[in-house]
Amino acid sequence: MESWASPTLLAAALVLLPVVGGEFLAYQIGLFLLYGVAAQGVALCWGRLGFLPLGQALFFGAGAYLSGGILKAAQAHAIWYFALPLAALMPAICAWTLARLVFARSYRNGPYFSLITLALTILGALAANRFSALTGGFNGMTDVPELPGLGRYGSMYWAVAVLALVSTAGMTLLLRRPIGTLWSAIAQNEDRLQFFGFATDRMKAMAFGLSALCAAAAGMLFAPHQGIVTPQSVGFLLSTELVIWAAVGGKSSPVGALLGAVLVGYASAELRDNFAYWEVVVAILFMVVVRFLPQGLAGLVARLFSRRPAASAIASAPAQAPAILAKARGAGAELVFDDVHSSASGVSIINGLSLRLAGAGVRCLIGPNGAGKTSTFNALTGRLPSNSGNIQFAGEGVDHWPAWRVAQLGIGRKFQIPTVFGELLVRDNLAIALWANRLRALQMLSRRPGHWQTPLLHDLLTLFPVLRDNLGATAGRLSQGDRQALEFVMVAVSEPRLMLLDEPCAGLSHGETQRMMQAIVRVAKVLGAAALVIEHDMKAVERIADQVYVMHQGRLLAEGSLEEVQANEKVRAVYAGGHK
Repeated sequence: MESWASPTLLAAALVLLPVVGGEFLAYQIGLFLLYGVAAQGVALCWGRLGFLPLGQALFFGAGAYLSGGILKAAQAHAIWYFALPLAALMPAICAWTLARLVFARSYRNGPYFSLITLALTILGALAANRFSALTGGFNGMTDVPELPGLGRYGSMYWAVAVLALVSTAGMTLLLRRPIGTLWSAIAQNEDRLQFFGFATDRMKAMAFGLSALCAAAAGMLFAPHQGIVTPQSVGFLLSTELVIWAAVGGKSSPVGALLGAVLVGYASAELRDNFAYWEVVVAILFMVVVRFLPQGLAGLVARLFSRRPAASAIASAPAQAPAILAKARGAGAELVFDDVHSSASGVSIINGLSLRLAGAGVRCLIGPNGAGKTSTFNALTGRLPSNSGNIQFAGEGVDHWPAWRVAQLGIGRKFQIPTVFGELLVRDNLAIALWANRLRALQMLSRRPGHWQTPLLHDLLTLFPVLRDNLGATAGRLSQGDRQALEFVMVAVSEPRLMLLDEPCAGLSHGETQRMMQAIVRVAKVLGAAALVIEHDMKAVERIADQVYVMHQGRLLAEGSLEEVQANEKVRAVYAGGHK
């Protein structure tokens, strides 16, 4: 979690700079503060969400050109000053639209998205050179007027300082709110977040729009600060420098990215005039930081002055979580597979599966390896497209729905290999699960959801005390068995109508298996939910199953009570179960 100490120290430094260094130094540093604000946008997308925008200069330059044009027009008609905010807003809206189009098509488009932004930056630089009537061409847009009442070498610094401080404080605030935790979760395990019903493509578009807003706002002040805007302000070189500054300063820290631009940018400007090989120095610095300091200088400082994590918000200041949203609420709804076929690379995976599940209770899905059990879960949750047939849940045809949309109907899924947010704290993992189908858009900006708790969460933390005792530890440090328990608790506290549990007892000791089975039965009863459990341990099936489905070669072979399927001759011919 981001600390408020860094923005506070930054504010003090910004106030003291012109007093200690004089107005000209403040003017010089002001330029790199503007670059730093743009670099903060790179850090947000790269360091927090895991995708790298290589075209940040496009939005910086667009803001600068729009600002310059508006300020020139305002010399003749003062009403144009009211249009100045559009210099920041228009590039941000364009960026958001671009990200929505790209990530809606495939949320895994991170590398392609980077290349798209790179190509757009190159095109932007070409356009700035070509359309000289608007941009001034190669020589740039010159004689950009100052902002009214703000001298370029005097009080303009304070406008820049305010922007830098507002950007830093605003981003720090967001990272301390649920939206910041969700952004970090995207980088950790985007699939897991989608299975809690979060539309990650929209969240990434929101972050990219905010990133572009930072760059365009910086460009908006760049034009009156420098008095000229050239194609270099849109080009690939500046985009690359913004990436380097964010990496050196700290791509996970708003203050780090800002100071990286100021320190490295200012040092580069000084070296450029006095040392012929200054670019080599910058390149070596970048490689050293990437290799030995992946979190940059800010990460190094954080380690040197690290403190123990604060007590869990869930435990220390609980607040009752709101009810699940209506569309995901209700008793175990009917699930229907109707003659579903699915194949991959010409290989039939699901072969005419017809299955009906209605009402609450625990059902087990059994069958030999390769029978299509996990593939059935994949087909239901948008990970395996069906070629024919129909899949319905709660009266909705969910064929070809994305995972997040299926989850919003009230379907929760636990994987065979536990999938949690490994670098987030256990309490943050649980908080994200509590937000599933509860968190509304405006609540993403509120502190209150971080304190939500439910009676079910309290009961499960009592049943799994290792989780209660490690709320302040990162989830990746838990043992395999404890991660199994954590993922199950996360699925349970999201309060789904249907729980899909893929071998929840895999890798557990006998005692852990008994506790897990007890938890499954209890949760299904408390929620009035249905649980469909893939399990190979016949002792576990015997203990928890109200009904058993047997699969073989991608189709349903038999169903009924455990005794009934054990007596089935077809089942006896193809399947034998073990036990712990």
